[in-house]
Amino acid sequence: MRQGLLATQAALILASALAAWPVMAQESAPVAPAVTAADWRVVPADNLLVIDTSKGRILVEMAPEVAPGHVARIRMLAKAGFYDGVPWHRVIDGFMAQTGDPLGTGEGQSWHPDLKSEFTFRRDAQTPFTAVAAPAGAQVGFLHSLPVQTQPDAVMATTADRKVHAWGLYCPGVAGMARDDAPDSANSQFFLMRHPYPALEKRYTVWGSVVSGLDVVRALKFSPNPDGIVSEPDRMTRVRVAGDLPVAERPTVRVLNTTSAAFRTLADGVRAARGADFSACDIALPVEVDAPGA
Repeated sequence: MRQGLLATQAALILASALAAWPVMAQESAPVAPAVTAADWRVVPADNLLVIDTSKGRILVEMAPEVAPGHVARIRMLAKAGFYDGVPWHRVIDGFMAQTGDPLGTGEGQSWHPDLKSEFTFRRDAQTPFTAVAAPAGAQVGFLHSLPVQTQPDAVMATTADRKVHAWGLYCPGVAGMARDDAPDSANSQFFLMRHPYPALEKRYTVWGSVVSGLDVVRALKFSPNPDGIVSEPDRMTRVRVAGDLPVAERPTVRVLNTTSAAFRTLADGVRAARGADFSACDIALPVEVDAPGA
């Protein structure tokens, strides 16, 4: 089964356009908020995916609130060692890096059944969401470290379950699941975004976001070929959920809490600097990593 992310022609057109997109996450934040100990949030070990690669370590905060079925699959495969040694077989500069195929051809997957799509999720008033912008008829913000867009809170009063639709935004570092043309065909292959790619939103399941190691994602060997298949690709050497690692090897990750006043200062400063061009993708969350196993 071909687990290609998009048709080759469409991928090349968009990748070319996005190559010129400014990488604002590290370049544009003019405000350095005063961060206290209370402003940090520790990523739960069971939600932290540790991806060791031939180019370095990538840490992904998984989002079970957004895609519980896909997060459960990633956890299960990582615990089984399924991803160990698997190549980054399809990497397109200005787009994404794709892996999770044990064959390394784009045709392989795990032995488990395909997953039902989770392109959107339902958000209620208890969901830890912080808005950073309110375009007409919507809110844009963060659920923990994941940028999301959602219907406004006011709509909750009109729905039977008191919840509203929301979905992850394909900003740099966001983790998505590869699939075939069928919506419910994701299995084991996933991709990490190297640059923004909004055309994927509500079409490919988002299951997490890179909190450390985006530089590693962008350093992975990419292909100049139309199909994006890499010859002699970089590999994942070991992939585990942090909670499954021995304590002596377990990294601890602290991310600026997106419900904190320090985050609000950061978001307001970036939005003011960017003006009409502002996007949630422009906000890079401060992170602290204690990594005894690195």
